[in-house]
Amino acid sequence: MPAMADERGLLGRLSGAEHGDFAGIEVDSVQVGSARVKRLIYRPGSRWSTDVKPLVGTDLCMHGHVGFLAQGHLRGEYADGCGFDFRAPHIVVIEPGHDAWVVGDESAVLIQFDFASDTLATLGLPSQHQHD
Repeated sequence: MPAMADERGLLGRLSGAEHGDFAGIEVDSVQVGSARVKRLIYRPGSRWSTDVKPLVGTDLCMHGHVGFLAQGHLRGEYADGCGFDFRAPHIVVIEPGHDAWVVGDESAVLIQFDFASDTLATLGLPSQHQHD
């Protein structure tokens, strides 16, 4: 049975989803076959290097993110200085090796698709940001 949102719409709790909070990021996750569909709510002022880095111990986020930014504004930068700037609505692909932060006073809501530790291989993403 698909997860349904409560009366708060996009920000409402999803019934049937596994709910958690990690470093101030609200995460709802539903397993669908071998994939996970996640809704991530990044609060205003949230920044990976400030909020998550101390918990994971890497200099940059080493996860790949693929999904749909349904609300808000995300900006980020890779180690080589390349940046990204996504404003909802926007399809998002972020390669590993980045810092990212919420811009403005609105939460950013990312609907993300992943395959746990197989995300990069399954989606054909590089292990780190690179130029073609």
